[in-house]
Amino acid sequence: MQPDRALEAITRQWLGHARDDLALARSALKEGSAPFLRDALFHSQQAAEKALKAFLTWHDIPFRKVHDLEIVGAQCCEVDPSLASIVVQARELTRYAWTLRYPGEPYEPEPPEVSGAIDIAAAALEAVLSRLPVGFRD
Repeated sequence: MQPDRALEAITRQWLGHARDDLALARSALKEGSAPFLRDALFHSQQAAEKALKAFLTWHDIPFRKVHDLEIVGAQCCEVDPSLASIVVQARELTRYAWTLRYPGEPYEPEPPEVSGAIDIAAAALEAVLSRLPVGFRD
């Protein structure tokens, strides 16, 4: 059976955005100053979110426009329960979708926290890619 070309195209778009967010997070971490570290955390969350949404898109599963990785991840686990371990890790990134994005937040992130978030986002993207046809890896 041939894959649905429309699903393939939009899945590729989600994956492209996930890769871009991951690259931005890595680049921001290299800068190392507070505004860049905050942005790196945000882009880590976005990379994981978009990777999971790519997975749902490929499987033609509708999803809400939410940033909560527990919600999105639960939908992914309904399709493939083996994603549970990465979803548990990724849901910790949910708070970076909004915290530290506005004035008055309680702390400034440190590089180890940012590096850990980037690692989780990269693992989420890799987990999704490993469950999609080989052609999505490029």
